[in-house]
Amino acid sequence: MKKINLACIIDDDPIHVFGTKKIMQLANICQDFMVFHNGEEALRKLSALVKGGENIPEVILLDLNMPIMDGWEFLEAFTKIPTQRKVHIYIVSSSLSVDDINRAKNMKNVNNYIIKPIALEYIKEIVNDL
Repeated sequence: MKKINLACIIDDDPIHVFGTKKIMQLANICQDFMVFHNGEEALRKLSALVKGGENIPEVILLDLNMPIMDGWEFLEAFTKIPTQRKVHIYIVSSSLSVDDINRAKNMKNVNNYIIKPIALEYIKEIVNDL
């Protein structure tokens, strides 16, 4: 099975972050993680990595509802940054809103919309998509 070298989790819920990392570690699917608690923090760091030519995540697991900068705002800003590497973005949200799901599915830079809690089967699908 393929592995994710670097995954980024952008979520303000520490329980979700802990659980997602644990699932990925136990399944031996991911080697390293970056964790941010809001979109602004993530955008600042990821922008600096891109500008510096450093390694950026292959996968971003993005929550929608966060303080300071939500997931939609992050997506709008991040997708304007030109990168050499394809970043697979998955929205992982507790929102069951049809509007949110449709909006995500209509965004070309979003690979899929996953409803929390994330399960191992979804993580395996993400790895298979790489």
